Amino acid sequence: MNTTLTGIIVSPVNMNDRKELGIRAGDTVRVHQKIQDKGKVRIQTFEGIVLARKHGTEPGATFTVRKVASGVGVEKIFPLYSPNIDRIEIVKRAKVRRAKLYYIREKVVREIKRQMRRMSLVSLSTESEAEEAAKMVAQAKAAEEAEAKITAELEAKAEAEKAAADAEVKAAEAETPVEEPAAEEVTAAEPVEEKKAE
Repeated sequence: MNTTLTGIIVSPVNMNDRKELGIRAGDTVRVHQKIQDKGKVRIQTFEGIVLARKHGTEPGATFTVRKVASGVGVEKIFPLYSPNIDRIEIVKRAKVRRAKLYYIREKVVREIKRQMRRMSLVSLSTESEAEEAAKMVAQAKAAEEAEAKITAELEAKAEAEKAAADAEVKAAEAETPVEEPAAEEVTAAEPVEEKKAE
């Protein structure tokens, strides 16, 4: 018993176009996915290499796409006929000898480890003009503060020395009596009487 459907739309997706696309492992694809945010629909692209294609061309067909984002491997499994996929583009085709490329996960890790062995830690960077100006201002401010601190220390030291000298002078004055100039003895001149010769 075969029934034919004519004029009935089963899916909003053109299934024949997706079948004829012929996605296979090793292809680099760009998937334009519809994402709903607060009632609005936006398109987000996900570009990467196809690791696997499963279930052929049947309605449940899927393909796995892997990409490296900010040094982290990200994999997504997309249904081939999903209405949430707006468009699929094949960017590049590569000749591979496997149906599933899961070994790429370990291969990437091995290559990173190999690169890390050859690496040496270096801390080099360039500064923008604004950072350089801020650094110069900070250095000048630090120099002024250091100079002010040294000046304050020198003044405090000078004041301490002056106070110590004053204390020594006062102590010396207290120990030795002050000699006053001797008062001249004033003697009254005795009247000299002249003897008159008689």
